[in-house]
Amino acid sequence: MSQVLHTPPPARAEVHEDLAALAARHGLSVSGARPSLPAYLRRLWARRHFITAFATAKLTSQYSQAKLGQVWQVMTPLLNAAVYYFIFGVLLQTKQNVPDYIPFLVTGVFIWTFTQSSIMAGTKAISGNIGLVRALHFPRAALPLSFCLQQLQQLLFSMAALVLILLVVGVPPALSWLLAVPVLLLQFTFNAGVSMILARLGAKTPDIAQLMPFVLRTWMYVSGVMWSIDIMLSKHSDLPTWVADVLRANPTAVYIDLMRFALIDSFHTGNLPPHVWATAVGWALLAGVGGFIYFWKAEETYGRG
Repeated sequence: MSQVLHTPPPARAEVHEDLAALAARHGLSVSGARPSLPAYLRRLWARRHFITAFATAKLTSQYSQAKLGQVWQVMTPLLNAAVYYFIFGVLLQTKQNVPDYIPFLVTGVFIWTFTQSSIMAGTKAISGNIGLVRALHFPRAALPLSFCLQQLQQLLFSMAALVLILLVVGVPPALSWLLAVPVLLLQFTFNAGVSMILARLGAKTPDIAQLMPFVLRTWMYVSGVMWSIDIMLSKHSDLPTWVADVLRANPTAVYIDLMRFALIDSFHTGNLPPHVWATAVGWALLAGVGGFIYFWKAEETYGRG
């Protein structure tokens, strides 16, 4: 009888090590592997022209089917402001004791719309562009950043209308208007960070996009868009201290107040919450840096599954 000798197959770990050594020897790497954070930043910077071009193209095509075209970029927030003025300013009389209520309201609506639109677009940045994500290799953070840049471009059109409104109602130009630039930069950083957080969450759970309108509507009502937080707190001094602190530290309320302070001469330093600039910078850094790192950590998972 012949005796057959069976050689046991190599252990799975040994095979894995051999393949890894073979790949390393020939300079191969895992396809779609997440790069280091510095390398990811360099790749993102290299795609900066794509980010700006993509944002501009989306902005141009947004109202391409409408007869008024790009006029809606200004008309939409203005019509929203008109509706809020009638409901809150006229019917609910929130304009009482608020000087220059029309620019006060329009500023709040425009700045809030910037955050709202950026977050809504960021929520669908990955899930709504899955074909692009799967077809091309690029830093995925380019998508939420481009959508935020698109909303910033749209806000600049609205700001031109806001300046005209300020001049019509008798608010004179002032050097403080230059403060609008750092305010917008801080708000853009905050919006981009939150958008990247929701882009990662929305990539795995698309239902978040259905929930966000309710979250954002609630957020708007506590952000002092149509009413003055300062006046409301003075009328309701019995509110717990923590409620007042939360309302004043609300990031969108902070950026709205800073923009009102920059543009409206009747909105004085006394209307601002304490340490407002430090709070604005803190929110921008927390959301911007934290959101970017959170998004980057899941880079290799986008478009898979």
